Amino acid sequence: MDTLNNYRDIIEKVLKNYVTISYANGKIENEIILDRTNDRYLVMSLGWDNVRRIHGCVVHLDIIDGLIWIQRDGTEDGIAIELEQEGVPKDKIVLGFHEPDVRQHTGYAVA
Repeated sequence: MDTLNNYRDIIEKVLKNYVTISYANGKIENEIILDRTNDRYLVMSLGWDNVRRIHGCVVHLDIIDGLIWIQRDGTEDGIAIELEQEGVPKDKIVLGFHEPDVRQHTGYAVA
């Protein structure tokens, strides 16, 4: 299997774990948005916490030029660790939520 399709499959596998997360308060569900054509992948939280509407991005990943860009990471332990555990090398993961000057100190790709 080629690397790009492998990354797509790994991302989908990792993100599926977030659909089963239950919230203590409110009627909130997570859903996955997979766009393999444009290589954009999101986990969104949707629902209600009493009278407060919940609608937000938990995780946003893109594949850009063969690298997995983590644009948003609202997970507890970090989605990069989960990608690594599934076989994605650190030099193929960009922590896009960090400023470009900081990325060189993270141990991940700087793009």
